[in-house]
Amino acid sequence: MDLKGLRVHFVGIKGTGMCALVEIFYHAGAVISGSDVEERFYTDDILDKLKIKALPFSPSNITDDIQLVVYSSAYKKDVNPDLIEAVKKNIPCKLYTEALGEYSESAYSCGICGVHGKTSTTGITGSVLKELPLPSQVLAGSVIKSFNDSCIYTSELARNAQKPEDRIFVAETCEYQRHFMSFCPQKIILTSVESDHQDYYPTYEDIRDAFVDYICLLPDNADLIYCADDKGACETVKIAYEKRPDLNLLPYGEAALGKYRIVFKGVEHEQNKFFVEGLGDFYIPMPGHHEVLDSVAALALANELLADNGLPCDTQAMQKGLASYAGAKRRSEVIGRKKNKNGVEILVMDDYGHHPTAVKTTLLGLKEFYKGRKLIVDFMSHTYSRTQALLEEFAESLSAADTVILHKIYSSARENPADFQITGKTLFEHAKKYCDDIHYYEEIMDAKAFVLSELEKPLGNEYPDGYLFVTMGAGNNWPLGLEVLR
Repeated sequence: MDLKGLRVHFVGIKGTGMCALVEIFYHAGAVISGSDVEERFYTDDILDKLKIKALPFSPSNITDDIQLVVYSSAYKKDVNPDLIEAVKKNIPCKLYTEALGEYSESAYSCGICGVHGKTSTTGITGSVLKELPLPSQVLAGSVIKSFNDSCIYTSELARNAQKPEDRIFVAETCEYQRHFMSFCPQKIILTSVESDHQDYYPTYEDIRDAFVDYICLLPDNADLIYCADDKGACETVKIAYEKRPDLNLLPYGEAALGKYRIVFKGVEHEQNKFFVEGLGDFYIPMPGHHEVLDSVAALALANELLADNGLPCDTQAMQKGLASYAGAKRRSEVIGRKKNKNGVEILVMDDYGHHPTAVKTTLLGLKEFYKGRKLIVDFMSHTYSRTQALLEEFAESLSAADTVILHKIYSSARENPADFQITGKTLFEHAKKYCDDIHYYEEIMDAKAFVLSELEKPLGNEYPDGYLFVTMGAGNNWPLGLEVLR
């Protein structure tokens, strides 16, 4: 894909993946315009740096010199005014995933996939690759702090590559609506497989088989790096391997045999410490055992890429890269710290966890990482279909928190709430079986006074370090953390 001078209009330009692709196209020489809603998102900061202003949706955005339109799957060709005009003018229109897939064809591309951990694994991979002499470019599904608060990282070697095929391109690839089938992977990391996106994959088998099909896109004798500790990933790989026995299987985790087996050494000074067979000792300054697994996946990919390019393993450089990872936007993100009237510290975090497994592992990880803090969680469930299908799992997943606050369900544009019997109150009633201290506020800001009063209460000896208040979910409850800080 030759992007130099190409005039491209992005519909839904503020979407995280879209914005990351904008960055890549912009630095490759494309002339960019874009449209979106007026509401400000964190991606606006990235667009501001590029001096790109998101325009309101309008047919007038599609001028005669536009050569390509890239659009988010949230918008339809027969509904969005920009897309209607582009179709009328016979301008090529590509879904974000199609444009990403076409871009991936021109490089040595590695896809990172899984129901959980895609963004963190991609961000960690980029942080490690930054320290290695490889022509690498990495696209993540969120802003990564170690990417200088960007969604992409591009090494100098990649920028100066004479031919596109000389670049290594690593990207987060999404299973929803089989979007990852547009990608052209040379290697794949598979973090996890379980039931999710029930509006598109009614059964576990449906989503599992989508991952199998994605794996089967790999070329002959390609590397498949997968989590040996995840039951769904193991089952998926077994089925894929029956179809593709040529694949080079590289398991990682505590259950793995071979060079990427890990030994978890626990938490010390707010660092997760672990040993990787064949590589050595590492630490990552992020909470949760899941971050250790994501780290090992990233280390495995980086090590295999070094070997492919005739370069020796460099444990010291990889240790440095891993230690530099400071998280992603909305992934155990520290929003701020303040002291209450009694001088007790309050740490406020935000996390995107929206599947029971992610909620549970994240809360358990926070509880272990911040042992001396009382954990208060404000959770907003995302989509009626997911909440209904996994109701009991959601209810149980919150039990690690000391105090829980719930709200109404945050719906998706692709579902009608009237089609479901479930509400936020339903989840609240079920969660009461697992949580001793749980509260319900239909609207988010209705909980503000309660949270502030909780954070002023004296703490016992079991919480010497203060409070940890976390907003969690893929809904719109994250502003509550900002309000509490304010």
